[in-house]
Amino acid sequence: MEQHFNTPSEVIDTNMKAGEGKAHLPLGKMILLGIMAGAFIALGGATSSTAAHAIDNVGLARFVAGIIFPVGLMIIVFVGGELFTGNCLIVMDVVGKKVTWFECIRNLIVVYFSNLIGALIIDTLIYFSGNLDYTGGLLGAYAIKVAVGKVGISPLKGITSGILCNILVCIAILMAVAATDIVGKVWAIFFPIMAFVVGGFEHCVANMFYIPVGMMAAQNPVYVAKAQEAYGLTAEQIQGLTILHSLNNFIPVTIGNILGGMVFVGIPCYFIYKKKWQKYHDDVKTA
Repeated sequence: MEQHFNTPSEVIDTNMKAGEGKAHLPLGKMILLGIMAGAFIALGGATSSTAAHAIDNVGLARFVAGIIFPVGLMIIVFVGGELFTGNCLIVMDVVGKKVTWFECIRNLIVVYFSNLIGALIIDTLIYFSGNLDYTGGLLGAYAIKVAVGKVGISPLKGITSGILCNILVCIAILMAVAATDIVGKVWAIFFPIMAFVVGGFEHCVANMFYIPVGMMAAQNPVYVAKAQEAYGLTAEQIQGLTILHSLNNFIPVTIGNILGGMVFVGIPCYFIYKKKWQKYHDDVKTA
């Protein structure tokens, strides 16, 4: 019977070839692709928040957001972009000695801050577009509530939630490689990304949209009043939306995302599908 998808071994091989190319991108191209990816993920965050903000049931709200949010990664896969969380899979090339640790870390640092630039551009455009005025300013209040929740996360929750998130994101990327047509790639991306949104897990690049746009909304007295009325937020909580406090989220979540992508997906997949185990098998037999 004809096979209509790539095997896991083929997926890892293809992804490693792509990772090698990512690590060796010219700096200017790496930055531009990183900005694009940050913007695309932010657009997914903005539109999913618009769809879900007026739904009171948390599970249903996350489900609705989960239907919309995957568009960000789909655009990156089909149009192009360098995404920090997905690029954690370059670790397979490091373990396979195709890329050095320096090249891997260089890529991740450049892409991380490029993603931030792209997300901040969309944050600014969303704020001034009037998008947050929807439902009498409730969307602006929702942006504040989400940001307050994220900066208030504990380090342990940030790390563990970040791990869970990037397991699913990296699996989505690998599943997209497994598919051989665009429809298959769409569905391969859709379900794991929807799962991470429904689970409420933390994605550092998505948070580059959610936290700054909440900080911007906190400067608008209409949104602030709505947030206090609708969600019971205190003035102290809202005033806590600062760049310094945002690090309470970004540091542990980024660490968790790295661990999820590298330790829980990238390295195990390399050792399962690319490591030459026969040598070790033969050594054991002859010992």
